[in-house]
Amino acid sequence: MDQMPKCPKCQSEFVYHDSINFVCPDCAYEWSGEETAQESDEKIWKDSNGNVLQDGDDVILIKDLKVKGSSIVLKKGSKAKNIRLVDGDHDVDCKIDGQPFSLKSEFLKKA
Repeated sequence: MDQMPKCPKCQSEFVYHDSINFVCPDCAYEWSGEETAQESDEKIWKDSNGNVLQDGDDVILIKDLKVKGSSIVLKKGSKAKNIRLVDGDHDVDCKIDGQPFSLKSEFLKKA
């Protein structure tokens, strides 16, 4: 049996197929299976404000972040130049003050 996709709007797992569309009973969102296939082909990274990020962009931290396994704290407003987008738990590879870090895009805004 084919695996049903999650709802693109609310990420609910309780989706059913209704003739030509998929329907989410939680948020009542309807979409065609063709849209799901097109969207899943390419990963899109977005910052905390919903702006699309690309390789080479400059970003700014929106909150203080403690570095795991270290006493370093990355301060709010620190700027990372020339980011690189990667797949994985942490979306962005960058350098801040000459040190390499892997950060999540939800803590960044496009400069």
